[in-house]
Amino acid sequence: MNLVLKVWRQRNAEEPGQLETIEAPSINPDMSFLEMLDVVNERLVAENKEPIAYDHDCREGICGACSLVINGVAHGPDRGTTTCQLHMRRFHSGDEIVIEPFRARAFPVIRDLVVDRSSLDRIIQSGGYVSVSTGGTPDANEIPIPKRAADVAMDAAACIGCGACVAACKNASAMLFVSAKAAHLAHIPQGAPERLERARSMVARMDEETFGACTNTSDCEAVCPKEISIEFIGELNRDFRQALLAGR
Repeated sequence: MNLVLKVWRQRNAEEPGQLETIEAPSINPDMSFLEMLDVVNERLVAENKEPIAYDHDCREGICGACSLVINGVAHGPDRGTTTCQLHMRRFHSGDEIVIEPFRARAFPVIRDLVVDRSSLDRIIQSGGYVSVSTGGTPDANEIPIPKRAADVAMDAAACIGCGACVAACKNASAMLFVSAKAAHLAHIPQGAPERLERARSMVARMDEETFGACTNTSDCEAVCPKEISIEFIGELNRDFRQALLAGR
């Protein structure tokens, strides 16, 4: 496969960036998208050119580090898939592929395709936890949890915090991420006592981090690699309103 890449190149958040055209010849269709970028970088280095900076870690669809917008879609054209799981056979020889970073004010560009997503970590630090004393590991069956509640909690806990929902949202909202992180604790007994306070503090922190508001377009759900449901957003909104009414 011979491809033409239009890659966003930017030195840092302060300097302006631009799309740069890079030829990608002889690409094996069985490569993953990141392996393709590895090959392109090897050629750039051999030509004494600056390699493309992009983020990655596990390459197994677990960590969410491979945050790229490919032809205008976060993580690329396949649903329920991270960039590292996207294979080049999804494209055709001669295709032009536009590769950009996740774009949001809360995700400043570090370099090229790498953005700083530590704002998501700060939202978790504001309330995405259960306040309990540490100690020995309790028995798994010490606190009975109904299967339906456990299933819902696990569905929410599938969120890998990649930020694709933010990149897809026209308002750069992080509501799908926040609602998933709040819901997976709210549906288990250990997280129930702090449910309303958790919703209030995490939403407040999200606003502080300059994420936008949710307008229910469902673009976040469409690109989520773990297919998190927007039903969790409605649940978070209800908890947030109750927290305000309760004065928490």
